[in-house]
Amino acid sequence: MTEPQPPPTDDLIAAFQIENEPARGRIVRLGGVVDEILTRHHYPEPVANLLGEACALAALVGASLKFEGKLIVQAQGQGPVSYVVADYDTSGGLRGFCRFDPERVAEASQGFARPGARTLIGDGLFIMTMDPTNLKERYQGVTAIEGETLALCAEQYFAQSEQVPTRMRLAVGEPADAQGRARWRAGGAMIQKLAGDDARGGTEDAWVKAQLLFETLGEDELIDPTLSPEQLLYRLFHEDGVRVFPAKALHAFCRCSGESIARVLQSFPEAERSEMVEADGRIRVTCEYCSRVYEVEPAAL
Repeated sequence: MTEPQPPPTDDLIAAFQIENEPARGRIVRLGGVVDEILTRHHYPEPVANLLGEACALAALVGASLKFEGKLIVQAQGQGPVSYVVADYDTSGGLRGFCRFDPERVAEASQGFARPGARTLIGDGLFIMTMDPTNLKERYQGVTAIEGETLALCAEQYFAQSEQVPTRMRLAVGEPADAQGRARWRAGGAMIQKLAGDDARGGTEDAWVKAQLLFETLGEDELIDPTLSPEQLLYRLFHEDGVRVFPAKALHAFCRCSGESIARVLQSFPEAERSEMVEADGRIRVTCEYCSRVYEVEPAAL
């Protein structure tokens, strides 16, 4: 008889409800998935941290989508990191990448504190896009980057675009695994206030209490591989009780393919394509997300 396996504690997103309180939320834990995404490129530590935050945030928000499609989290500006993007597919797929200037990132990293979103991106925009698969119109919300973490940007987004009081916490780190090897990990949690009604009555006092408990959540707890999501949430809300719903598995993926690369190249004028041809007569295209290199024969276009 096969012994039952313990539930997974990594690479998942789960919703939860604080019992008898007007607050609900989600928690995400990323292990191998975020390590794969962050190690596909040679990101400096502050840039990898920013992209890890974006991946955790995309899963936290994307898991609430009520349609098949994807949610895209992006931030762009004039700082050392010009662009960071992560997208969550409703199948549970995650991908992301950053564009950055290595010299400017190194200059911004001189100091005791690790530079965050505001320092790395500068004056810019934080954007969340809901993109349904069935060709319905996209919905996009935009807000200014005003915080040193993407969690603060997301809280600002929900306050402005959704009018839903929201608290968010994200964490990224590179602790050693059981074999002593450094591996990237990321985690995140969010809570949102539920509106009052005849049954609940006023919810302000309960929301204040939920936020105070949420504030005790440590970044080290969010990425601790020995602490399950259920254990972590029980630590926070054991006085009231917390109900955790079945988790959804997450995986790293990329949408690139030889056919999609060919379509992109075909969109360029022939004169521009000829300038892309290398000495051996082939065009090479590297996917920004997964770093896979595609070799294309010009004649095939």
